[in-house]
Amino acid sequence: MEFANAPSLDNQSSAGLYTRYCDGKKSRTPVVDLRGLCSSCCVVNTLKEMEKRVAGVKKNIVIEGNCLEELKKLPAACVDLVFADPPYNLQLGGNLTRPDHSAVDGVDDAWDKFDSFAAYDQFSAAWLAEARRVLKPDGALWVIGSYHNIYRLGRILQDLDFWILNDVVWRKTNPMPNFRGRRFTNAHETLIWAARSQNTRHTFNYEAMKALNDDVQMRSDWELPICTGAERLKTDGRKAHPTQKPESLLARVLLASTNRSDVVLDPFFGSGTTGAVARRLNRHFIGIEQDPAYAALARERVDAVTPIASPDLLATEPKRAKPKVPFGSLIERGLIKPGDVLFDTRKRFTARVRADGSLVTDGKESGSIHSLGAKLQSLPSCNGWTFWHISRGGKDVLIDSFRDQIRAAEHPAHNSGD
Repeated sequence: MEFANAPSLDNQSSAGLYTRYCDGKKSRTPVVDLRGLCSSCCVVNTLKEMEKRVAGVKKNIVIEGNCLEELKKLPAACVDLVFADPPYNLQLGGNLTRPDHSAVDGVDDAWDKFDSFAAYDQFSAAWLAEARRVLKPDGALWVIGSYHNIYRLGRILQDLDFWILNDVVWRKTNPMPNFRGRRFTNAHETLIWAARSQNTRHTFNYEAMKALNDDVQMRSDWELPICTGAERLKTDGRKAHPTQKPESLLARVLLASTNRSDVVLDPFFGSGTTGAVARRLNRHFIGIEQDPAYAALARERVDAVTPIASPDLLATEPKRAKPKVPFGSLIERGLIKPGDVLFDTRKRFTARVRADGSLVTDGKESGSIHSLGAKLQSLPSCNGWTFWHISRGGKDVLIDSFRDQIRAAEHPAHNSGD
């Protein structure tokens, strides 16, 4: 099955800019299936074949070649996440110098130059369409850019039916100053995080991000330094790549939106930051890079990375992935008994445990550990597991600790990370 090239942006309506077609039976049937297949002639005949091709995709490799050409060689629905740091189309004119007249080592490479905005949009639409094709149905994409290009990319993403989840501001703690003094210092870049479509179940490791942020919800503004010092790769004393991203940025992206053994595709691999971080975090990667020197540099860099050995050290496990243990199980196992008194951390509220697992106060208010906790605090909701405590051996113990005991006893393989 082959797909037509991304259509021209000229003289196209917004709604039909990126319609793709299946030629499986020499027809012009619009592609409507999540896996990149049309619903009329290809799904039944090619699904098994496609799944075999996906299983056979080589991982942990740097593919040297043109981004679009190499993307088209990958089968549909073969990667879990795409991270892309595409050309920014900076439109720099002339040489940039500091006040002392020394030259600024900016981005003036040929790969960042386009004849027009239309040409840049055409290129962006083509690679983003291919990125969407190779994403699994529940996959997602991150793309990073500056004010030069990120708004254009956002429009194209929406036209392609990606579903934008967040725009994340990377605030640089050590940005390059503005030497000409004619505008604000450009101290941030923007990342767009988008699901493959509105109805997909994308990965978001909420607990891991909260743990990374001192047990506070991670916000969409990230303060991280640019790549400097020992982390900055150099060749003959000069920056090996002009736009090398810090590993801390990629680590946060991958910890937030991938799981162990997921496949991450970077179609603009550059010096290999995505691959290095993926390898360290026990993710697989596929990198595409057209410059032979950058590709060689990336291979050498990734090969030198030692993966984190223990799965337990990778990240906080999502609570939703843990085996469900109802409060009644604590009573059935004798860990908590009917009549035991529960209280909040400040001992403002108390309630007794009933035999059926519900709670009742001296004022006859009753409910589950969650609903009663919410009612007593006049809140719309409450996590009773982290609200209620019980006295054990003269110490106040969170009832959630008993749930962990049951999990450890009944699901040892789960708790060991195997």
